[in-house]
Amino acid sequence: MIKVGIVGATGYGGAELIRLLLSHPQAKITALAAKMDGKAAMISQLFPALERKIDINCADLNVDRMTEGADFLFLALPHKVSLEIVPQFLKADKKVVDFSADYRFDDPEVYQRWYGVKHNSKELLKEAVYGLPELYREEIRKARLIANPGCYPTGAVLGAAPLLLRGLVDSESIIVDSKTGVSGAGRWPGEGFNFCEIEENFKAYKIAGHRHQPEMEQELSKLVKKEVRISFTPHLVPVKRGILTTLYLNLKEEMKTEEVLRVFQDFYKDEPFIKILESDKFPEVKNVCGTNFCHIGCKVDERTGRVIVISTIDNLVKGASGQAVQNMNIMCGFDEKEGLEQVALIP
Repeated sequence: MIKVGIVGATGYGGAELIRLLLSHPQAKITALAAKMDGKAAMISQLFPALERKIDINCADLNVDRMTEGADFLFLALPHKVSLEIVPQFLKADKKVVDFSADYRFDDPEVYQRWYGVKHNSKELLKEAVYGLPELYREEIRKARLIANPGCYPTGAVLGAAPLLLRGLVDSESIIVDSKTGVSGAGRWPGEGFNFCEIEENFKAYKIAGHRHQPEMEQELSKLVKKEVRISFTPHLVPVKRGILTTLYLNLKEEMKTEEVLRVFQDFYKDEPFIKILESDKFPEVKNVCGTNFCHIGCKVDERTGRVIVISTIDNLVKGASGQAVQNMNIMCGFDEKEGLEQVALIP
């Protein structure tokens, strides 16, 4: 049984981690921390649905207390905050899965350009493993620091990877169009995300400037071994959770939809959380909500020579906490599916 600590336990990612880990047979939550402004409270007071399920005090972060109480740490923290905290946990010989972007980038200059902060742990950037199990499982298995992927990049990279790796599509004309639920902005998202702004509305935001764009470009560039630039437009839709991503990729040669689907089926045949839909069936957000699955479907537009790939994930599960637990399972030698086989029939 591994003792687990969660820093950032009161946000959506932290709460989702608690939900998933409560059903994990080989992990026990033993320490919780969050920004509490000196007002510690039982986690069941903050989330009444947890009453009689977990009775642990949640207080402001004390690194020494967390390292004494846990062997494995999840950091569900905002960007820039983990920069200072991760090195302290690693120095204490703990394994860490970090939810922020602070250790996702290979190049510290890219991080500084998009996040406005100079990276002060550059040596750890070389050590951190990008936590997308479908591409980096063996590296994850040996890692002590995982940079948990962003939600948008998870859906986009999984949708593009098989075709790029097989050299079947042009890497210089990729368009990524994504729609996300409101929980993607976090529990305290600020102006523009309140009920009156979101309800009965649908809008694009951060066009050609979203911070997940360079993350996608980095990972797609690795697949083709050359620099990739994409066009990415995110949208906010009035649902609580889920991401639907549509990718437009130009085929290098004529292919039928069935041929493209076989490429996906072959590439992901052994992946426990990837489902490839049959021809003329396409992913829907409601079918992945509450699960760690990514559903993928595609259609070849023979008139334009373009393949349209659609992927869906739950932004809080496969896009965040579920993927983090999946990474923990791999790092600790557990069955990869442990704690992740729950199904939420109602989103």
